[in-house]
Amino acid sequence: MDSQTPKKATGTVKRHRLSTRLWHWLNAALLYTLFTSGLGIFNAHPRLYWGQYGANFDAAWLELDRFPGWLTLPALYNLAMSRHWHLTAAPIFAFALLFYMLWSLANRHIVRDLAFRRDDLAPRHIWQDIKDHARLRFPTGDAALRYNVLQKASYIGVIFILLPLIILTGLTMAPGMNAAWPWLVDLFGGRQSARSLHFIAAFALVAFFLVHILMVLLAGPVNEVRSMITGRYLVPEERP
Repeated sequence: MDSQTPKKATGTVKRHRLSTRLWHWLNAALLYTLFTSGLGIFNAHPRLYWGQYGANFDAAWLELDRFPGWLTLPALYNLAMSRHWHLTAAPIFAFALLFYMLWSLANRHIVRDLAFRRDDLAPRHIWQDIKDHARLRFPTGDAALRYNVLQKASYIGVIFILLPLIILTGLTMAPGMNAAWPWLVDLFGGRQSARSLHFIAAFALVAFFLVHILMVLLAGPVNEVRSMITGRYLVPEERP
């Protein structure tokens, strides 16, 4: 939410910068491709292990049936094609994240909009945000143009923890990267541990996506989606 608005914002205002909007929609396409093709790859061996090794006769901590075709890319089981889609989208995703991080530091989006303020971390403030979310009380007026503490925590966690974890665990599973950066295997406790963490992080992203979509629908989908396409946002009137 890259707000550049007066203290008392009314009417339609500029809410999201072009870089934020481009990265948002590029991510939507890339994450869909990566998730569905990743499930296609997972279907080749739908078992997860901890440590360095894992095969059919080893004890798995999770064993699933194959995911149905409507969830995978391609829809029919094809390991080679799933890998093709996955490895095509992955570097674009990784470099887009790196560029967005650097650009957000340069234009002070992170410092201005995502960094916690002292008041944000006050227990009373955090508890109030939790209650407002639980009651579906969405902010109005100037408050609607700022991230609340729960939004800041979730976006910081996704951008700086979850997405880098997805990328690094993915690299750990690549034999070529094992040779170039062997420390990655040690960092995650083995290739099978990296695969398990990759799987967990992927579904954590799906959970974030579902909550994000739910909040957009409840807050007013037309206004929210328009702001992410055009950058323009109609400020909800303050409650009396």
